[in-house]
Formats: sequence, structure tokens, C-alpha cells
Amino acid sequence: MATKKRKYVIVRAAQAGCFAGEIESRPSETMIVLFNARRLWYWSGAASLSQMAQEGVSDPLNCKFPPAVTRQEVIGVIEVIDATDVARKSIEGVAPWRA
Repeated sequence: MATKKRKYVIVRAAQAGCFAGEIESRPSETMIVLFNARRLWYWSGAASLSQMAQEGVSDPLNCKFPPAVTRQEVIGVIEVIDATDVARKSIEGVAPWRA
């Protein structure tokens, strides 16, 4: 049986920052649960989250995206942007940033 492909999105939360990942569920308007989520701590090569969701980043060496976590509950959601396959490949291609 084929596994259903989850929608890949970029999420902006009021106090938690920005994330990219696959939607598991959306329990409420202000909460989303993501699989394979990366925090988008700092980016270079995209003017906005909207551009990043369409094109990805053009300067991946200067982005700071920590390693993905298996599951992330994001509370305080104020924006969810559908991401293209090109953007997903770009975001996932950024080397994990570690302090």
C-alpha cells in the first residue's frame, strides 16, 4: 500500500519563529503538527518566507536551519504557506546548523 504524501509547508508562529515541515494535522486555527520539521532560524538568499516557499534559498551556506525533528507541535500559528517541491529540496539541502 502506498504511503500518502504529506503537504510540505512553511509555518510562522507568533512567538516560536518559523518552521518548515510536513503537515500531520491541524487541530485548530492556531496550532499545527509537523513531521520532519526544521526551524528556520536564519536565512539568506530569500527576501521573505513567501519567496522561500516558492524558490527556496539561493545562499544555503549562510542559512542557519538546525537539524530536523521527527515531530513538532507549533502553537500560535499566524501563517501557513504551501511550499513547492523546488523549495523543499532547497530547504532540506541546507546543511544542519549546530552551535
